Amino acid sequence: MGINLELPKKFDSTVDRTHLAAEHIFRPISRKYDKAEHDYPVELDELGKLAKQSRAKEKETDGGADQTTDAGTVNGPNMRALISAREMSWGDVGLLLSIPGQGLGNAAIAAVATPEQLERFSGVWAAMAITEPGFGSDSAAVSTTATRDGEDYLINGEKIFVTSGSRADHVVVWATVDRSAGRAAIKSFVVPMDTEGVSVVRLEQKLGIKASDTAVVRFENVRVPADNLLGSPEVDTQKAFAGVMQTFDNTRPVVAAMAVGLGRAALEELRRMLTEAGHPIDYDKPAAAQHAAVSEFIRLESDWEASWLLTLRAAWMADNSQPNSTEASMSKAKAGRMVTDVTNKAVEIGASAGFSEAGLLEKWARDAKILDIFEGTQQIQQLIIARRVLGKSSTDLK
Repeated sequence: MGINLELPKKFDSTVDRTHLAAEHIFRPISRKYDKAEHDYPVELDELGKLAKQSRAKEKETDGGADQTTDAGTVNGPNMRALISAREMSWGDVGLLLSIPGQGLGNAAIAAVATPEQLERFSGVWAAMAITEPGFGSDSAAVSTTATRDGEDYLINGEKIFVTSGSRADHVVVWATVDRSAGRAAIKSFVVPMDTEGVSVVRLEQKLGIKASDTAVVRFENVRVPADNLLGSPEVDTQKAFAGVMQTFDNTRPVVAAMAVGLGRAALEELRRMLTEAGHPIDYDKPAAAQHAAVSEFIRLESDWEASWLLTLRAAWMADNSQPNSTEASMSKAKAGRMVTDVTNKAVEIGASAGFSEAGLLEKWARDAKILDIFEGTQQIQQLIIARRVLGKSSTDLK
């Protein structure tokens, strides 16, 4: 049976709109905010308003009958988010992460919130707070606590590497409601940043994505209403913390798409440099019969293509309500490894031009590394994939 790998035409406007933003808004200010870490990109304010209006229109479209094809498949919000991330990351990953109203916490809300919560939090800009000083990729090791106190919860703990932590107006905090219950007791809470007891301790100095702020956020007896707990408050040991982990099943393909967008930018620049040097890419000749740099380019491009196809698959499964934990991790692992390889090889082949700040290749190489780290490192993704393929639990395979 043939497979149609072309994007549905209803996404054409999304591709055009987001690519124009990447080309005409992101690229011109990319170096400016790379050199001015922690400065807020004011140029994004208007884009944030337009993006909010666009999401409202897309919500109507994706909620209608036109999202279902004759074959009964759905191409909806996950696919749209994938395309937007790919196109905008072609412009600048850090600036994409800085657009007002589009925090990683919003993905968490979309993944596990009740219909009432989706409506109530529809207009917020939410960061996501998971990682703590005592652990990195092991999300089950959360030690931040949420203690029931009447109609509220009291949250205590400290979170690190919170993207948009100093800019967002809300933050989704992962906390345990019962340490003795283990993973099953880990829940996520929507907390307004102006709540008493919430404080931004510091901003991190980073290798890349400098346009995006990354904060340490402390919670000291932070009181939030019980209905700010996303999803069900019940501690279900059978489901462990599957509810909050569903967030990763939605966001990992988006991160993979970011890697695909950045990888494409590097490949386009490398192709231009090779062509100008008199080494055009010829797909009609064997790679081994061409210049070594051209042969390497063809290898990198094929790796890029494989990453994009895996990413499409993961998003399509999410839109069609199919379990995609394995595919989400596969796309993230493949694309994260691909983008670091592509950008570093582009710098290497570009030599002095690739290493110079006169262009953006060296910046892209620095930005790329985080895409192989956050939302779960390369090693964590491989561990998740191995567990799924072998049918092992987290206890069996560590």
